[in-house]
Amino acid sequence: MIRQLSIEAPGVLEWRSVEDPRGAPGVTLIETLYGAVKHGTEFAMIRGSAAARGGWNEALALHEGGEINCEAVPVGNMVVGTVIETDSADTFHRGDVVYGYGPLGEATAIATARTRPLREETLWRDAVCLDPARFALAALRDGQVRLGDVVAIFGLGAIGLICVAMARRAGAEQVIAVDPVAARRDHARALGATVTIDPAADDAGRVISESSGRGGADVVIDFSGNVGALQAALRGVAFGGTVVCGAFPAPHPAGLDLGAEAHLNRPQIVFSRAVSEPNRDYPRWDAARIEEYCAASIARGEIPGDEIVDRVVPFGELREALVTAMDDPAYATKLGVRVGGTA
Repeated sequence: MIRQLSIEAPGVLEWRSVEDPRGAPGVTLIETLYGAVKHGTEFAMIRGSAAARGGWNEALALHEGGEINCEAVPVGNMVVGTVIETDSADTFHRGDVVYGYGPLGEATAIATARTRPLREETLWRDAVCLDPARFALAALRDGQVRLGDVVAIFGLGAIGLICVAMARRAGAEQVIAVDPVAARRDHARALGATVTIDPAADDAGRVISESSGRGGADVVIDFSGNVGALQAALRGVAFGGTVVCGAFPAPHPAGLDLGAEAHLNRPQIVFSRAVSEPNRDYPRWDAARIEEYCAASIARGEIPGDEIVDRVVPFGELREALVTAMDDPAYATKLGVRVGGTA
């Protein structure tokens, strides 16, 4: 049996034991050393907002409304560990250190097809940033960030911080990073942000416009999911610029103003989600290519996980740490978990 922390229902986190998946086809079983939590998605599940719109009708591509019965979901989405057993002996061997998608537990089953070797020089903190990195890359591509652009990024969680680093590598002349948490703004400066803004203290849209020297940012990317951030993005984007909505927020309250600057400056508003196929550049770019690029970026040391996974807790303390992180965004930008590792 394997112990996992499970989201049983909104507001209910319980430890439970699940069957050891040894021998399952298409699976590599690892002894887990480290892992990470996916804050936005998992916190939404715990709060219940992820299911607020009701079930998804695939044929009509819309939510049906009403209540839905959610199955228990284990906490965690990326893990690093040593191979115990694999169905791909030609590729992996017992004792190899690998990483991939899977829930947190003393042992974890990950899909062999998406299992990747962890190079000796690669930090585990970098590896567990593969998932946020692919959404960051998709947002930059959907926003068509180009050499010389002014880019503003709202929400400096894991995805937003990786957006900062990637935008600088993509050639953005200025990267303006917006978040009310001081530690996250510090991380953004370390990753190349040229201006940081505390939206609780300043008119973010105005500061973006003034800082750009061009009447606004060419591209504004929002990963906060906050209605105030979206309003500030519409206020701070340049005439004909692009606002990229990358977050998956709960329903916004009344009061969003789509007149004012938005009506006069006529920005494009695009929605970005790396795994919603086909991507805008399909078939040249699809979800698989985005993920492969991000994995290669990790191998090259371009994803600075030490600036993103800024708190690591023992596996046995995960439940309490999750509750604290939900209540206090300054507690952790991305929560890392030490299961069998030492660092």
